[in-house]
Amino acid sequence: MKGLAKFRKIIEEEIEKLSYPTSPERLYNPIKYIMGMEGKRMRPLLVLMAHNIFNENVEKSLPSAIALELFHNFTLLHDDIMDNAPLRRGNPTVHERWNRNIAILSGDVMMIKAYQLLANLEGSVLQEVLDVFNKVAIEVCEGQQQDMDFENEEDVSLVDYMRMIKYKTAVLLAASLQIGAIVAGASQEDQAHLYEFGVNMGIAFQLK
Repeated sequence: MKGLAKFRKIIEEEIEKLSYPTSPERLYNPIKYIMGMEGKRMRPLLVLMAHNIFNENVEKSLPSAIALELFHNFTLLHDDIMDNAPLRRGNPTVHERWNRNIAILSGDVMMIKAYQLLANLEGSVLQEVLDVFNKVAIEVCEGQQQDMDFENEEDVSLVDYMRMIKYKTAVLLAASLQIGAIVAGASQEDQAHLYEFGVNMGIAFQLK
């Protein structure tokens, strides 16, 4: 079993390998900028860790691991616009350094590139991974919309709040674990256990 440091090194090397056209610069430079920021890389780490439980050949999960990191950072670009956030990881946000329209368009490209990476998965697991990815992508958007809705409400129920943090944060962590397990050939039961663990971990993190 490989350690976290090894997984992190593999992930950073794969991110560095991502190639972007040289033009138009104002579309692709923001992507290189946010992907180059130091981050925890939690979601791709979870993909590789889950894969490694069932199969040590984690390279098979690299396309989905990097796709999930691209998707996560895509959501950050758009979240920062919605929140009018000036900083991300101690650096100016993309919409502050460039502008809002560029941040939106660069984020859109990141989403498309995530799908391009997923298309590299073996056909035997591709549809199953896409089903999980598409489901969680919609749920993340639903969670973000609920979060914005709550800003205008004086009272939010515990049930609604828990659903919001589950969708906004926890399900993407859970899906990362499940996708790593899918590519490794894990059973449906094991996938479900890892997904549930990821949900609980994400909710605990958000509550803290």
